[in-house]
Amino acid sequence: MAIGTDSVVTFHYTLKDEDGTVLEHSDPGEPLAYLHGRGHIIPGLEKELSGRNSGDALTVTVQPAEGYGEYDDSLVQRVPRRALRGIGDIRAGLRLQAQTEQGPRPVTVTQVVGDMVTLDGNHPLAGKKLQFEVRIEDVRPATEAELEHGHVHGPGGHHAH
Repeated sequence: MAIGTDSVVTFHYTLKDEDGTVLEHSDPGEPLAYLHGRGHIIPGLEKELSGRNSGDALTVTVQPAEGYGEYDDSLVQRVPRRALRGIGDIRAGLRLQAQTEQGPRPVTVTQVVGDMVTLDGNHPLAGKKLQFEVRIEDVRPATEAELEHGHVHGPGGHHAH
């Protein structure tokens, strides 16, 4: 069965940056499962997996616009440390949840200088060209329950509601 909309796809992957540094990978013996065509993985990877079959292995390069987006300087701001009251050890690398006009947004502390803290609302992989090495383990039609809930049930997916 070829991968198409509403297929359940199970695959192993290794994600590298453009320098070849491994950023993440699926756990050995535990492939990732997702419902194809529902936006559960980045668009560039989903597009490249369409029409593929179980057993296929491929390398996919995803440009920022089809990955985690272009880097947006407007999502970086400096705030006084007092704006983060109640948060103890404020340091570079700390991930926080900011309340914005568009709702909660994850931000990363990128710099602390004196009383000023720099927060970056970009995804950590925004603006980066990504390379995925993928091995498709299985492709099957989604069950009615999976279609109704909008995600995969069972191994590699959600188990309970």
